[in-house]
Parts: sequence; C-alpha cells; structure tokens
Amino acid sequence: MAEALGRSADYRVLRRLVPRTEFAPANGQATKTAILLDTETTGLDHNKDEIIELGMVKFDYLPDGRIAGVSDTFSAFNEPSIPIPPEITAITGITDDMVDGHRIDEAAVNAFVDEAVIVIAHNASFDRKFSERYWPVFEKKAWGCSTTEVDWRKHGFEGSRLGYLLNGAGFFHQAHRAVDDCHALLEVLALELPTTGAPALALLLDTARRRTVRVWAEQSPFDLKDSLKATRLPLVRRKRRPPEVMVRRPLRDRGRRRDRISEGGDLSARRRAAAADADRLQPLLQPRLKLEPRPSSCPSVLASSIEKVPS
Repeated sequence: MAEALGRSADYRVLRRLVPRTEFAPANGQATKTAILLDTETTGLDHNKDEIIELGMVKFDYLPDGRIAGVSDTFSAFNEPSIPIPPEITAITGITDDMVDGHRIDEAAVNAFVDEAVIVIAHNASFDRKFSERYWPVFEKKAWGCSTTEVDWRKHGFEGSRLGYLLNGAGFFHQAHRAVDDCHALLEVLALELPTTGAPALALLLDTARRRTVRVWAEQSPFDLKDSLKATRLPLVRRKRRPPEVMVRRPLRDRGRRRDRISEGGDLSARRRAAAADADRLQPLLQPRLKLEPRPSSCPSVLASSIEKVPS
C-alpha cells in the first residue's frame, strides 16, 4: 500500500528512518572526516545547565560534498548534579534512572573527534557552547551550523527545523535523542538540493570555508545608530561601562567642578577615539557582514577575520 500511495500525486509517504552506513562510493577519491554532534541538556543556559546526553556520528565525505559513509558513532549519558526537570524528560524521554551513575569519558570524546576537520551541529550556537565548556578539544575544531549556513528557504524549504527537513527527505525519526538526531541530520545533509543538484553538505562546507568578519561596534556615537540598524545585523546592547573615579578639584580650580575621569583616559579623549572608530567602521557595514557578540574573554578589537574550515 505504501508503494502505491508513494506513486500517487495525492499522497506523500514518510518512512521511519533506518540509519545507514554507506552513501556514495569513494572510487579511490580522497576523503575527509567530519563529526555530527548533538547534545541533550537540562536547560538552555550553557553557563549553568548540564549535558545529559551526547551523541556523535563520524562520517567521511568526498571533495564534491557527497557523503561517502559512516565510520563510527558515539552515544553516552551523563548524570547531572540536579534531577532532570520534568519538562526536559517530557521532550527527550530521558529520565533520572537512565542517566544514574553515568559519566562521559573525556578521553573517549577526544579520541573520537581527533581526526575530524569540522564538527557540524543543527543550531551549533547551542551545542558548541555546551561542548566547549565540557570538553576543551572542541575549542580547537572548526564548526559548521546546518541551521544557519544553509539558506533552506532559498532552496525550496519553508523552514529549518530538523524534523521538517527530514520529512522533505521522506523520513521521520525519534526526535530529541542525541544520536538519533545526528543520523537524521546526516540524511538531511545527503539530500540533493533541487536548486543546485548538489548535496546540502556541499553548500554548508562552501559557506563554512568562507572568510567571515566579526565586528564589535562598542561605544559607537549615537549618530551612527541608524547606519548600524540599516545593516539588519544583530546588535547587542551592553550596559557595562569603564570604571570611573570622582576627582574633586580645589575651590580655586573651576569653582568646585567635579570631573569624571575614566581609568582608560579622560572622557573627551575616549569620545574622540570612539568617533574615529566609527569612521573606520562605516565602510565595513555591509549587509553580508556577520555581527556577533564579543565573548567576554576576547580582546577589545574593532574587527577580526576568521577562516573556519580547511578546503
């Protein structure tokens, strides 16, 4: 019946995803290794919430972006320091009993990802922060995001949710379990895009290899706000200001006027420096420029370029 329905233009058949290990034959071509990664956590805050499951799929890919095959998988639970919130159990199906006594071996994680040239996650901005906090090896890896580095709408899809994209490939799966989500993402990346005829992975790798620029427009003059907004880039408001000291002048000196002096220099000089920075920033404000919040550990710079993935 399913075969008959699949041949009809009035029906669409979705099949349960059965993970596979072989995709395109290498035929002697050189391959590179990548990792698909997914985490399940106790919440959304990477500073305080904890990983309860880590799933990874290691695969090889060809120079044209086709997936050659899966070489290994990794799946492990981690017992958090607090009970798993009921809402997380409702989403993932992971209970306290399932993670009881489990720890993820850092040495095993390091060995699994050692030869990978890129780590890919669906919404990497989430998984990367948790992974780098737990296992420093991920700080040294290039990352790709299958949510943002493929313009799914441009290629005929109405959204970028993993379940929806997998449906486009003709499958459904058990969502919100780490390694199952990795296998689902693998099928999505193997899917040939109707607009290019190439697999989605090829587009993701091409985007990830491009040199990007991060710009931090800190202490920008108020007059520049419209130009910054016109770029349609995400802007981060920062409330913190440099520490100040109050200097009370003698009566004979400007009539008890109190001047605020910043540790970095007098305020007028800082304003002039900010205006100069704004002038240098103006030519960089192009629509394709990526503006990302500066991590607190990064030095204060106007702009820096980053090349992520080796060709």
